[in-house]
Amino acid sequence: MPSDPSTSPRRRRAAGSRILAREAQVRLPQPTPKRFYGHGIPGVRPETLSGKLVVIEGADGSGRSTQISRLVAWLESHGHGTVQVGLKRSTLVSEELENAQKGNILSRTTLSLFYATDFADQLENVILPALKAGFVVLADRYIYTLMARDLVRGMDEDWLRQLYGIALVPDVVFYMQVPPGTLVQRTFAKSRALDYWESGMDLGLSRDMFDSFLRYQQLLIEQFQRLRETYGFTIVDGGRSVDEISRELQQKIAAVLFGRRSPGGAPAVPFPHSQP
Repeated sequence: MPSDPSTSPRRRRAAGSRILAREAQVRLPQPTPKRFYGHGIPGVRPETLSGKLVVIEGADGSGRSTQISRLVAWLESHGHGTVQVGLKRSTLVSEELENAQKGNILSRTTLSLFYATDFADQLENVILPALKAGFVVLADRYIYTLMARDLVRGMDEDWLRQLYGIALVPDVVFYMQVPPGTLVQRTFAKSRALDYWESGMDLGLSRDMFDSFLRYQQLLIEQFQRLRETYGFTIVDGGRSVDEISRELQQKIAAVLFGRRSPGGAPAVPFPHSQP
């Protein structure tokens, strides 16, 4: 009898190559055991934190907030409680930091410590309690943005590592990568103006705010590429449609946080409930 052509070595190799190609399209980040980057918070044992910490990084205009809103709706529709945190949301210092930035006179060290205080307050009073209660915490930026900004401003990297040694290692970190030219277009479309600090005007890169914005954002991208090698970000192409990005994030979060792979193209996956 003639052999079945579908079982020939050539066909099998071709089929195997197609499977590997599909697997490579979405590289799934791996879950990590709970731990702090350094000394951590006194009295807090990471192994008692049953919740999940998901970080979405990226510049203003990269689509972070839109994706976090979608993730909240997706997770909560499947019975998972969520808590959101982000920069300048501390009830302790966020208002003071906002007011201090309006004067455009903060030194780089004072600015860095202001943001570190904002982060520490949220970590101790929001993030860690929520994780202990079994919530999924969605962070609209984390210490990586703070470090990248400070590194661009010439701060010492070892000092920053010590400063943020209190930070918990997230379960997964996504970096929304968008070219500076696209960022400036989105920023103008949203607010019709550029921000002094987001444009890096304090660095003296250019007297023109538009040009300074492009240069500053490129410097931040370069720092994020360096930090990625150390902290293992998952890069997400932020130039695609909102729906495409949402599907990718859901698939990767399903795999990392709950041990499941999302079916191709499916908008949501029912997860087992996390236990507080």
